[in-house]
Order: sequence, then structure tokens, then C-alpha cells
Amino acid sequence: MMRQFELVERVLAYNPDADEALLNKAYVYAMQKHGSQKRASGDPYFAHPLEVAAILTSLKLDDATVAVGLLHDTIEDTDATRAEIDQVFGPEIGAIVDGLTKIDRLNLASREEAQAENLRKLLLAIAEDVRVLIVKLADRLHNMRTLDFVPPEKRQRIAHETMDIYAPLAGRMGMQEIRSELEDLSFRALEPEKYAALEARLAAMRTRNAEMVQSISADLRRRIAEAGIPAEVSGRLKSPWSIFSKIQRQHIALEQLSDIIGFRVIVETEEDCYRTLGVIHRAFKIVPGRFKDYISVPKYNDYRSIHTTVVGPERQRVELQIRTRTMHQVAEYGIAAHALYKDDLRHNIERLKQESQAYVWLRSTIDTLTSGSAPEDFLEDTKLELFQDQVFCFTPRGRLIALPRGATPIDFAYAVHTELGDTCVGAKINGTIMPLVTQLRAGDEVQIMTDANHVPPANWESIAATGKARAAIRRAVRASVQKRAHAHGEYILSAVLQGEGTRLDDAEFAVLVGWFGYESRKDFVTAVGENKVDPDALVEEISKIKGVPRRRKRRDINLPVADTADGWFGLRKSDFFRFRVPGGQTVGEQGHKALAKLGFDTEVRISPEGVVPGDRIIAILTPDGVLTVYPVHSDALTSLHQSDVAWIDVRWDLSSHYEASYTLAISMLSPNRPGSLAAIAGTIARFDANVVNLFMRMDSPEYHRMIFLIEVRDLPHVSEVLAALKDIPGLSEIRRASISEASALSRVDFAMPEREENRP
Repeated sequence: MMRQFELVERVLAYNPDADEALLNKAYVYAMQKHGSQKRASGDPYFAHPLEVAAILTSLKLDDATVAVGLLHDTIEDTDATRAEIDQVFGPEIGAIVDGLTKIDRLNLASREEAQAENLRKLLLAIAEDVRVLIVKLADRLHNMRTLDFVPPEKRQRIAHETMDIYAPLAGRMGMQEIRSELEDLSFRALEPEKYAALEARLAAMRTRNAEMVQSISADLRRRIAEAGIPAEVSGRLKSPWSIFSKIQRQHIALEQLSDIIGFRVIVETEEDCYRTLGVIHRAFKIVPGRFKDYISVPKYNDYRSIHTTVVGPERQRVELQIRTRTMHQVAEYGIAAHALYKDDLRHNIERLKQESQAYVWLRSTIDTLTSGSAPEDFLEDTKLELFQDQVFCFTPRGRLIALPRGATPIDFAYAVHTELGDTCVGAKINGTIMPLVTQLRAGDEVQIMTDANHVPPANWESIAATGKARAAIRRAVRASVQKRAHAHGEYILSAVLQGEGTRLDDAEFAVLVGWFGYESRKDFVTAVGENKVDPDALVEEISKIKGVPRRRKRRDINLPVADTADGWFGLRKSDFFRFRVPGGQTVGEQGHKALAKLGFDTEVRISPEGVVPGDRIIAILTPDGVLTVYPVHSDALTSLHQSDVAWIDVRWDLSSHYEASYTLAISMLSPNRPGSLAAIAGTIARFDANVVNLFMRMDSPEYHRMIFLIEVRDLPHVSEVLAALKDIPGLSEIRRASISEASALSRVDFAMPEREENRP
């Protein structure tokens, strides 16, 4: 812990006229007031205000500000009062300490009035005296440096708060060095594994590139010196958070970043900045689109510098910043860079208010505050101003959501909660329904519309901008597919066991699962639903486990080919599944009589889902002798399970070849944008499938539900068409559908356009 005389010496080193008595008095007063209080780390509590004061001395701030750093927690955490502080240290210091004391924890998770008032007090205090902000940021910086001693839940909350509020506020006021450290510390707390992995790779890069950095720095110094310009040149790797955020924003790997290493050239005058730029541009080829002159047009936070990127001697990109010493001080320390300890303090603060763009922003915010707006309106306005250069959006209830540039409502929904993202079907942006592919802008209020039965389509992964959203979409899609397969597998297993007239207990089922090589019952049942388990092998193994012969050996009987209105069918039937006949009797004499009805006069129908050669199919024989062929995944089979019908396992007779087309329905969700319909129809035609009809309706302003009736040859042909459709950007929920499902949609008739020569 820093001793009293060491603190005083640090202030005197840059301000010989500092009030030593004030510093000594503040040191002793704070140490006595905090007494035996302990921090979460076990250290004396006084170590914290002392470290805050040390941070303030590194910024070369006036002695009054350093004294406030020592005293900033006394009113809030000890028995000290504002009146006592005023009496001992004067009303100026008392006002700053009191301003800091009024600032409660900022947790913008709702639009409660107290939170708006809290932010109002902070900005009012900063507007009156900028030192309030500087001390507050120094306080937060030391808290973040010692965050490891805080319980995990509290650590996450503090880190989120720092990333969402204090780091952007430091940047808004030009204090880039503090902002960068706050972001890195928050990143380490919020994503410790990612931070550690990135830091390790950066450490390796520092070692690997050290020689190159020295070489480029020396080359730049030599060229600039030859032009007669005094300059300091340094190279460095960018901070972990800035690199990580760029990787996320650009969706690239670390190795693909071209500007991880930056070089800074510090010269004496503004004229030297432009002369240096000329030297560099004459010596190296520039990278187009990477030149920015923030000297001519400073940033909102008073930042001034020239940025350029050139191709280095080893054909690597080299990013350079060129600035004067004064510009560098402002770039690193923002408003804290102004020499407040010199001349008249009040005069300097007033000059700062007039000359600093950061203070212009602050004053305009205060104007909004004093216009009589409600606290919640002030909160919205302030957040919009504070984060105008970033993509910070809000829920209808005022929760602040930080997103990377290019983020969409899909990213927003997943940032709020994974369940909200999974059930998202639409979004209102600032009260207007907008497509889910809309890129959000800073300050947007986003309302997510949901459907509890919705499953995110796979193509959302290509739309989402955040890793969290993409990972959640993959998990949801995978879970949905597995859920359907598992349900189908349970049904098939139930039918097989009923057909064999037996049941399996848990131990027997475990043997069955192990024999097929699966680790769990769930995996095995899902595999059955995905048609990965051979039905014959399944029945044989069940018979072995039970120690009884199969009830009926599989025997294939040719089913005559029937010429129906729907096409030619070459089918073979077997009694693989249990048959049901009128009265619910198991197949026996009556069942075989029912099966004997099959012949040339049997009427063969196709289920509403449609079937094509290659589908796994089941035939249902009704008492009136009608045979209806269903795909095994048909929902209609569930309702038929307890009906008095005969279940017949039929298969396509693939040994015969028939030149025929089969009609089936394909459903999809298509974005409402020009060219979508043409892309779909063109893809279908490219694979020699014929569009018979199209039915569609608008599910939301940004999407249409479409069901195409198409003619195909067989299952491989269907698979080719479906695979090609899934490659169309924006198209989702592509699946085979029931033909009857199309009747619920509005019909759209195609009209062939006139040829050019036939137009008047």
C-alpha cells in the first residue's frame, strides 16, 4: 500500500505548487474513517481509495481531485457527512464527494424511474464539475482490476455494467486508455476462456513479430528523420477486446486480421503530421479506403489524428496513426489531459466547456434534461446520445442491448434470451414491422414477436451476426430434427412390438440398444426414427432377446400393379406389421381373408402427403377394400392406429421401371423480396421437376408461406430438389407437405409474360 509521503511526491512531480497540507489531511482523514473495514480480497478498505488516488496522479490531475479520490467513499461507507467534509476540506471538494455519493449502481435492466434519476444525477454532477466523472472512472477501474475477489454472480453484473455504461462513457469523453482497459477487464470477466485463449495467442504473436515490429519502426524512423522531422515511432499489438470485437464483427479468424499491429508516430506540430504522411505515402503503397483525417474533422470526443494503412516492406499491412504530443495526450486521456492544475482551475473548466466537443455533447444532454421531459424519456435520449457510434438498442421496457455492427432483430432476440430467439417470428423496429434481416441502428427500440410453436430455420445462421445467436440456432434446429425423429422412432418401435405381441423391460431394451451399437436409449430410438435401423434386423434381435421365434416370418407377395389416376404403382406387400381387421381382431383367418381381397380390382389411393418411389411406405386396407398408401412419417397414421383397418407393410417394386411422374407438395418460407419466386421456380426447373401449382399466403410482412405442387420421378429426385432449394439464401423451413395443406393457402395462378415482339 502506498505511503502518505509517496502519494504527495507523485503529485509534486508534475505539480510543484500542489497543496501538500490538503493531500496529507485527506490521506489521514480517509484512513481513520475507513478504519478496520476490509475489502472482499481481505485487504484494508483504505487500500481502495488510495489506489484510486494513485490512478488520478497518473492522469496528472489537480490536488483537489486527488484528495477527492481519497475521500470518495467516506460519505457512503463511513459515518462522515457532507457537512463535515465541507467544514474540513471546503465546499468544492464536498460537492464532488457528494456528487459521487449520489451515484448509485447503474443497472439499466428496466425503465424504472429511479434508474433514470440516477443517470440524471451522474450527468448533472459531471456537467457541474468534470472531475466527478474522472474520479468515478478511476474508482471503477480499480474495482475492475480487483474483480477476481468478488463472487461470480456479482462479478458478471459489474462487468456487464462496466462494458455497457462506464467504458462507452469514458470513450465518449475521450478517455481512450481508460476505456480500453475497462473493456479488456470486462471481457476477461465475462468471457474468461475466450480471453485467456486470445491473450495466449497474442503473447505468442508478440514474441514472433517482435523483430518485424522493430524493423518497421526503425525503417519509419529513418525515413522520417531523413525528411528532417523529429518524431517518436512505436509499434504495438491492439488490445484483446478490440481484436475480439473485430473478429466477431467481421466473422473472420485471428490470422485473417490485417491490422492487429499498429504503429504510432508522434511529432511536434500539426504541419509535421501532414509532412510525415507525405513521407510515408511516397515510401509505401497505400491501402485504398483506409485513410482518415481526424485532424481536419475531429471525432465527437475531441480525438484528432491521421490514420492510414500502407503495404509494408514484407507485403504486410501496416496501420499508422500520426499525431502531435498534445493530440496524443487528448487521445489517451480525453478531458483529463487538459492541465486543470495550472493557472485558475475555474477558468480552465469554463474553457473546457466551450472548446471540448465532449462537453458540447454533455451540455446538449443537460438541455434535454432541463426541458421538463419525464425521467424515462430522458433515459432514452441520454442512452441514444451516449452510444450513438455503436449499435446499442433497447427493448420496449428500456433494457439496453449491446450488439455488434450489422446485427439484426434475430441477434437482438437471442441477446435478450435464448428462448426469445428460438420463438421469434417477427420484429417491430421503432413501432414498425420490419424484416428480420434488417440491420439495426444505434437507438432502435426493438419489439420481438413470438410464436411458442416456432422453430428457428437453419438459414438464420447465415443472417445472424453474433456467435451466440448462430450457436443457439444450430442447437435449436438440431434439437427440433432430433425431437421429430425420436417421436417417429417411438411410434415405429411401438408398432413393431405390437406386431410381435411382446414388450421389452428396461434391461432388455438396454441389451437391444447395445447390440445396435448406441450409447443410450434416446440415441437408439432417434436412429430408428431416422431410418438408420434395418426393420428386419430389429425384429430378429427382439426375438432373440425374448427367446421366442418371430411371430411371422417376412414373406413378400407380389401386389398387382394398379393403373390409377395418380400414376402407376409397382408395390409388394408383406405381413411385417400387426394387422387389424373389423372388430379389432388380430390377423388370423379373418385377416388373411381381408388380405386376400387384394387383386386387380383393388382400388389404390395415395395419401394427401403424396408418395414417390423410394419412400418408406405403409398401406392401410379399409373394410371397403380400398388400399391407401402412406409414407411412414404421415401424421394420419397416428389417428389410424386404433382404427379397424389392416396395416400392410408395402415396398416399392424397384425391380420394375415405370416412366411415370409423381405429384407431391413442398412447403417453404420465402423472404418477401424481388426475385425470390423466380429463384425458387428456376431451381425446381433446373432439376427437371415440373411445377403443377403454387399456393401461398403472407405469414408476415417479410415472409411468404409457399407450397409448390411438383412432379418428380423418385425419392433421389426429390432429395436433389430439396437440397438445391436449401441453398437459396433466405429460404427456410423447406419440407415435404401434405397436398391437402395447400388448400388452406390462397391460390396464385401463373400468367406467362408477353414476349417483347408482341407488345405494342
